Amino acid sequence: MNNKHLLIIVLILGFIALISRSKSNPSTNFYEKEKNVEISIKNPDTEEIKEVNLEEYVLGVVAAEMPASFEMEALKAQAIAARTYAAYKMQHTTKDYDVLTDISNQAYITDEQMHQKWEDDYSLYYARVKNAVEETKDKVMYYDNDIIIAYYFSMSNGYTEEASLVFGSKEDYLVSVDSAWDRGVKNFEVTKEFSQDEFCQKLSLDCSTLKISSIKRSATNRVNTITINDKTFKGTNFRSLLGLRSTDFDITLSNVITITTRGYGHGVGMSQYGANEMAKQGYTYEEILKYYYHDVNLNEVNV
Repeated sequence: MNNKHLLIIVLILGFIALISRSKSNPSTNFYEKEKNVEISIKNPDTEEIKEVNLEEYVLGVVAAEMPASFEMEALKAQAIAARTYAAYKMQHTTKDYDVLTDISNQAYITDEQMHQKWEDDYSLYYARVKNAVEETKDKVMYYDNDIIIAYYFSMSNGYTEEASLVFGSKEDYLVSVDSAWDRGVKNFEVTKEFSQDEFCQKLSLDCSTLKISSIKRSATNRVNTITINDKTFKGTNFRSLLGLRSTDFDITLSNVITITTRGYGHGVGMSQYGANEMAKQGYTYEEILKYYYHDVNLNEVNV
């Protein structure tokens, strides 16, 4: 065997050894591993449980949860918030699935439902949402090395709310911040009317007399408790029973009950409309997220 043949054999053996080391080294295949992360989702209408690629799931959530016409940086912020929420649920699930596909957790729609939702704009909007997901691939938010529970909602009343006042548990990264951008958004203030019978039926009240004896509000003007006819309701429960847009409301009792709300949603975490307005002003997705989620860091998902 001449030196030329010997050199070729040595090179081949070295190449085989390199491939072998790469396959046995988890860090070498980290990106490939993360690409194959799957989440278990349950459709509460059909009771079907299935495994879905995490990035595919995030695409379906962004498509369902945020208008695809929003600014790209807002869509990217939404993608990371959705992925973070999903990763948190994957780490903490005690059920045979990770998340529900309705607003109990995060709304999620399939490609077929995207076609139905966007119709002739499907190609344009799908490309925008897919781009937002791909540009933020694998990124989630951490606080003190733990994945956060990334609550978000549609529109604030001008401020976000502290988590403990809505969900009962305090999180240092979910504190109230000013979100003045929302105040100029269409449908920021909405009025809803109820007949006395409807109002009393929904709240299980005696309609012979109606009297508000107390309204207690948080520092952000949201109703913590309201007492009507000596019956006290938590603001969040009152909102749910009457189908109100938010817990920041004014109420007038007469022959017709009139309730005017400001903002839309529970108020904790990122305001989607606030994020969109920030994006219009040139804020990046990272700046948006770090504004609404206090002291968080962005890193690759690890579940």
